[in-house]
Amino acid sequence: MSSAPIAAAHARVIALARRVLAIEAEAVQALADQLDETFTRAVDLILASRGRVIVSGIGKTGHIGRKFAATLASTGTPAYFVHAAEAAHGDLGMITANDVLVAISYSGSSEELLKIVPLVKRQGARLIALTGNPESPLALEADVHLNGAVREEACPLNLAPTASTTAALALTDALAVALLDARGFGPDDFARSHPGGALGRRLLTHVSDVMRRGPAVPRVGEDALLGDALMEMTRAGMGMTAIVGSDERIIGIYTDGDLRRSLASGCNFSTARVADVMKRGPRTIQASALAVEAAEMMERLRISQLLVADGQGCLVGALNHHDLMLAKVI
Repeated sequence: MSSAPIAAAHARVIALARRVLAIEAEAVQALADQLDETFTRAVDLILASRGRVIVSGIGKTGHIGRKFAATLASTGTPAYFVHAAEAAHGDLGMITANDVLVAISYSGSSEELLKIVPLVKRQGARLIALTGNPESPLALEADVHLNGAVREEACPLNLAPTASTTAALALTDALAVALLDARGFGPDDFARSHPGGALGRRLLTHVSDVMRRGPAVPRVGEDALLGDALMEMTRAGMGMTAIVGSDERIIGIYTDGDLRRSLASGCNFSTARVADVMKRGPRTIQASALAVEAAEMMERLRISQLLVADGQGCLVGALNHHDLMLAKVI
C-alpha cells in the first residue's frame, strides 16, 4: 500500500478521535452549565441518611455505578454496588430503610431497575435517579432526579453509550466530591482508606518509621578530630556524621560534600578538628513529621541527609534519600 492511503487512514482516525473527545467534553460542560438545586438536594439527602448509599445499574451504566460506589466508599461515604438484575434475585436484602439508592439508567426505563424500585421504596429507602430523561418512569419515581442528558453520543451511529456514560461518570464524581467536602474529609482520612497503595505510604509513613536509630546514626563529639569523623562516616555509610555536644544536642553536620571541600582546601586530617570545618546549626526534622515532609525538605534544600531531633534539639535519628526510597516514599 502506498503512503498516501495510509496517511489518509491515519488522518481519519485522528479526526474521529478528536470528534469523540469534543462531543464528550461538550456533554460534560453542558452538565456543569445546567446544575441546579436538585444537585444540592441529592447531597443533602445522602448526608441526612443514617444508612449507606447503594448504587445500582446495568450494562454500561452499571460499570459507572461500580466506580461511583468505590469512589464514595474511599472518600467518607459508606457505599456499595448492587447489580440491578441480582437485586431481584436476593441481593435486595442488602438494602435497608435507612439507605439511599442511587439508580443509574440513561433511558430511565431499565426493566431491571424498575422492577426493584417499588420494593426499595416500600422498605422506606430514598431514591436518587440519574437518567437522561426527566419524564422517564425511573425519574418520576425518584425523590431526587439528576438529569444527565447529552445532545448526542460520540458513537458515529449515535447508539453505543459514550458521551452519556462520560456525563454520568463526571456527574457522579461531582456528587462524591461534594459529599467529601461536606463531610470535612481530609488527607489523613483518605490515607486510612488507602493504606496499601503509594498514596497511603506517602500519607501514613512518618519519619520515625524510616529513620535510623541508635548506633546506626553516625555521630562524634565536637572535640573529635576530622580523621575520627571520617572513620565514623565510613562506619555508618550515610555520607555524613552528626556533631553533638555532651548532652547529645546537635551542634553541626559534616557531609561528603564538606569532605570534598576540605580536600580541595588542603586540610590536614590528622590535626584538624571537625568542629572547625563542619556546618553549624544544620536543618533538622522531628520524628513525628511525615516522611514526605522530610523528602520535600531535602529536595528543596538540595541535601541528601537529614538529622532527626527531639523538642530539645537532641539527636534521635537520621535518614537519607536511600532510606526514603526503600520505604517507597519517593
